Amino acid sequence: MSFAAKLLKWYGENGRDLPWRNTQDPYIIWLSEVILQQTRVEQGMPYFYRFVEEFPIVTKFAEADEEKILRLWQGLGYYSRARNMHKAAKMVVAAFGGRFPTAFADVIRLPGVGEYTAAAIASFSSNEARAVVDGNVYRVLSRMFGISRPINSTQGKKLFSELANDLLDKQHPGLYNQAIMDFGAVQCKPKNPLCDQCIFRFECAAFREGLTEHLPVKMKGKESRNRYFHYFIIREEEQLLMAKRGGGDVWANLYEFPMLETPTAVEVDDLIGTEQFGAFFHPFAVVETIGPPTKHVLSHQNIHARFYMIHNASALKVKKSEWNYFFWEKIDRLAKHKLIFSFLERNKQLIIP
Repeated sequence: MSFAAKLLKWYGENGRDLPWRNTQDPYIIWLSEVILQQTRVEQGMPYFYRFVEEFPIVTKFAEADEEKILRLWQGLGYYSRARNMHKAAKMVVAAFGGRFPTAFADVIRLPGVGEYTAAAIASFSSNEARAVVDGNVYRVLSRMFGISRPINSTQGKKLFSELANDLLDKQHPGLYNQAIMDFGAVQCKPKNPLCDQCIFRFECAAFREGLTEHLPVKMKGKESRNRYFHYFIIREEEQLLMAKRGGGDVWANLYEFPMLETPTAVEVDDLIGTEQFGAFFHPFAVVETIGPPTKHVLSHQNIHARFYMIHNASALKVKKSEWNYFFWEKIDRLAKHKLIFSFLERNKQLIIP
């Protein structure tokens, strides 16, 4: 029995029943694929249902305000995905008359869509013979065939892509792609794979040679950069001062508290003595530190955040144009990044009397 045949047999007996697998609608498939990028199925499922309910067709997505999309995305991270989805939906309306494309050559033109996502949409919606190569596929193939070439190298990507397409069941490409991704997710897992129960254990090079824990190989990326953010909670009666981030940096167009960034970690007394602090607050500002420092890890950036309560709002010397006061009910509807959203959830009683 061929590799593909054994895999499809396994899938028929063990495949997960996921909502986006019961449709060939390329729009619904696209939603699921983008939402689940770098996201566990359990975490992404509520977002999938939320987006399908709010935007049942792509034209509704295209018509939506970006702020509403970011608000629905809140807590999922990697907000550039949501912005690219909005651009892609608009392109579908403008370039494809509102009909979501199914051909790989058309889908890959959409913002935020790479070869994996385009192959997934094309194979699942129209059975186009395109092999998907995601983290699960890299892991299965590297272990099965004992490939130690780094999966994030140019040569490695080419090698795995060619192998994946060679193994693809050309008669049932969509089903095969679902099968190999599920096999990697639930059987050939990153840690503690179920090798003793694996249908390929007698053929798998990694199992045979004791290399399961060492494959796949990935080259180390560039070192993460440390950044130090100092957030100020400023209350004016029943309103809080919020700041909307600009473009060109992390969390573009999302809301947070007014913030100062320092090149290194500093304690509150040293922060108050900085020129930056003095540019925004009078010397009589009453500053209280709230909680310990918080570390938030992003791609290639480690955000070290401190939060402070300014007890006398009159100490604010200059209010930047992107800083505005909002009532709590409105703040709850603003699109905020996870660092701020989580802080508010933990400290709501302290901040909102």
